Amino acid sequence: MELNSPVHTIYKSAQEVFSFLSNVSNFESIMPENNKVFKIIDENRFAFALKGMPEIVLEITERIESERVTLGSTNPQFPFSLQANLQAIETGCTLQLNFQGEFNAMISMMIKAPLTHFIESLAEKAADHFKA
Repeated sequence: MELNSPVHTIYKSAQEVFSFLSNVSNFESIMPENNKVFKIIDENRFAFALKGMPEIVLEITERIESERVTLGSTNPQFPFSLQANLQAIETGCTLQLNFQGEFNAMISMMIKAPLTHFIESLAEKAADHFKA
């Protein structure tokens, strides 16, 4: 399953957005309103739970300076990655989130709508963070 957020234009440098997304503690401020749990585990991992879903631990698995931050699930029964892709533009940068996971057809059907809402909300809140 692959899901993509809309592309958001951010009027800050790709480096500034990359630095923000590279710090797991910053994810608490951009989580959707239906986030019930947020715990920092260490400098590369945090746990969160959305209403009606189990707690998930995400770990930063890749950082490519000013281009991408990749988070991966630490649960082998729920394997997925979430990439924050940045592209420098003249006025700042663009941000798009890409979710990739391997699930059976039944699970995919059940989680597609809430996951789509989650990544779209996360991307929008990340972009809004830099408007202030």
